[in-house]
Amino acid sequence: MMNIPSHWKMLKLEDVCSKITDGTHKTPRYQEAGVRFISIKNIRPYQPVNWDSYVKYITKEEHAELTRRCKPEYDDILFPRIGTLGFAKRIDFKEEVSIFVGLGLLKPIKEVMYPKYLEYWMNHPLINKLSRDKANGSGRLTLPLEETRLFPIPVAPLQEQKRIVEEIEKQFSRLDEAVVNLKRVKANLKRYKAAVLKAAVEGKLTKEWRKAHPDSEPATELLNRIFAERRKKWEEAALAKVQAKDKVQKASKGQGKYSEPVRLDTSEFPELPQEWAWVTWNTILLSDKSAFKRGPFGSALKKSIFVKSGYKVYEQYCPINDDCSFARYFITKEKFKELEGFAVQAGDYLISCSGTMGRITQVPDEFDEGIINQALLRVRINKNIVTDSYFKLLFRSPYFQRQILDNTTGSAIQNVKGVAALKAIPLPLPPLKEQIEIVSVVEEQLSVAIKFERQVDDNLKRAERFRQALLRSAFTGQLLAEISAIEHKPREIAEGVA
Repeated sequence: MMNIPSHWKMLKLEDVCSKITDGTHKTPRYQEAGVRFISIKNIRPYQPVNWDSYVKYITKEEHAELTRRCKPEYDDILFPRIGTLGFAKRIDFKEEVSIFVGLGLLKPIKEVMYPKYLEYWMNHPLINKLSRDKANGSGRLTLPLEETRLFPIPVAPLQEQKRIVEEIEKQFSRLDEAVVNLKRVKANLKRYKAAVLKAAVEGKLTKEWRKAHPDSEPATELLNRIFAERRKKWEEAALAKVQAKDKVQKASKGQGKYSEPVRLDTSEFPELPQEWAWVTWNTILLSDKSAFKRGPFGSALKKSIFVKSGYKVYEQYCPINDDCSFARYFITKEKFKELEGFAVQAGDYLISCSGTMGRITQVPDEFDEGIINQALLRVRINKNIVTDSYFKLLFRSPYFQRQILDNTTGSAIQNVKGVAALKAIPLPLPPLKEQIEIVSVVEEQLSVAIKFERQVDDNLKRAERFRQALLRSAFTGQLLAEISAIEHKPREIAEGVA
C-alpha cells in the first residue's frame, strides 16, 4: 500500500463519488445529427476530446432516455472499461453527450473531491495496473464496475488537492512544451529523410559522381544486353523443345511468339539523368511467371485449416514490421504442397497490399518454409539489373509510396486496385554502379538523422517516465513537500547568515 501523509485518508472510489456507472449496453439508433454519442475512441488523457475519431449522433429523445441511468456532466470523469484500460479524461466541455458501454463514468462528490485531482489519480500508474489486474478476459479486457468502485484513492484535504493539481499542471505544462518541441524535431527529421530519398531516386545525389565516372555502363545499354540474353535463351529453349520432338524444320511453328519488353512512353515522365531509364516492373523482375504473385484468395486459406505447428503462413505483419520471424498461423504439409506456388524463398520481397499499404521486407537466408496470405504480394527481382539495396530504397521513397497510394481502393481497409495496377508503376533505373553509390550516399546522409531520431525517441520515453514519476510523487505528498522545501530554502539561508 502507498505511504501517504498522516493527515490524508486512504479511501475507495465509491467513498468519493456519488455515482460510478457506465454507458448504455444497447446499440442506439444512430442519426445524421442530434446529440453526440461518444466512445473510447474520443478520449485520451490530458488531451481535448477528439470529436472526429468517432462521429455518431442520437435523437434528443433517446438521449433523454439514456441519461436517466447515466448522465455525463461537466467535471465528471470518463474512463475506458473495455479494451485499452488504465487512463481517464475529465469532461471539460459543456456540450451534452451520451456514452457507450465501453466508457465508465465517475461523478465526484465535490465537497470532498476536486475533479481534476480525481482525473490525475485515474491516470496514475497504480490505477493502470489495477485496471488490468482486475479485468476479465484474456484478449479484449473488461473491467467490472464492482472492481472499479473498490479502487483505492489517497485523499488529501480539499485545498491541498487543489495545490497538488496546480503543481502537476505547472510541471506537465513544461513537459508538454518539451514534448511538442521533440515531436517537431522528429517531424523535421522525417521530412529530411524523405527529401534525401526523393533526391536519390531523381539522380540528384549522385550528379558529381556521374561526372567522375563517365565510363559507367548506362542503364539503356545494360537493358539492351539483358534483353538480348533473354531472347537468346528463349530461342535456344524453343529450338531445344522442337529438336526433342524431331521437328527441326518446324522450329518456328507452334512455339508462340517472343514477348518483346514493353517500351514506355516517357514524354510526360519527370526528366531523369541521361544515363538512367524509366522501366516497367517486368524489366526488373525475374523472367518466370511467379516473380510477381499475390497470395491465395477465397477458401484456400480459411482459419479452419490452420494447425498449431507446421508450414508458416506469412502475413502483412511481416512487411509492416520489417520482420519475417512473425508467426501466428500454420498449415499442414499436404496443404503446403497444394499451395506451393505461393511459397517463399530466401531473397523474396514481401509487400503488404491490404490495410497498411506499401510496406516491404525481404525474406532472409534462414527462414521458415511457408506461403504468403492474400494480403501479401511476393516479388522476385533480377539482381543483374537492380540491387537489393537500391530496390528497397526506391520502394520506400516518397515517389513510389505516393504511386502505391494512388493505386488503392477502399476507405476503411485499403487494397491495391489489382496486381496489374501496381505492376504498371514505372520505375527510375540508374546504372548498376550508380545504384551502389546512391545507397552509399543515402546511408551516409541518413545515419546522422537516424541517430538524432533515436535520441528524440529516447527523450520522449524519458518524458513519459517523468510524467508517471511526477504522479507517483504527487499522490504520496512528496511533491508538495519538495516544493515547500524549495520555497523555505532562501529563508533558511538568510537565517543562517544572520
